[in-house]
Amino acid sequence: MNYPQDRRYTPEHEWISVTAGVGTMGITDFAQRELGDMVLVDLPKVGMRLEAHQSIGTIESVKAVSDVYSPVSGEVIEINEELGKAPEKLNQDPHGAAWLIKIKVSSPVELEKLMTSDQYEDYIQQKGAH
Repeated sequence: MNYPQDRRYTPEHEWISVTAGVGTMGITDFAQRELGDMVLVDLPKVGMRLEAHQSIGTIESVKAVSDVYSPVSGEVIEINEELGKAPEKLNQDPHGAAWLIKIKVSSPVELEKLMTSDQYEDYIQQKGAH
């Protein structure tokens, strides 16, 4: 898998893409493959203020329940309502239509602390997970 170059990645396997101060975030293809078939997505409410590395909710698969963490601080301005009805979209398109939330980024400097796609690919290879 080539991870999109226009995003930043976390060690917990989340991604974020920021345009005009608004970040769209989701989980990586690696994360969805590790978790297996998704059965439930629990996301925060619009208007919730998040700190970087704070849990935004959980994703439940047939294998496990996993927390999902915000890569940056900010305010939730939109959630992907479709995932409530069709969590399996996370398995089908984790880097596209299956984004989780949109967040108004309050501290853009936090993005610099996240991995580039090349760094993320190296990271998952070092974990012996590729």
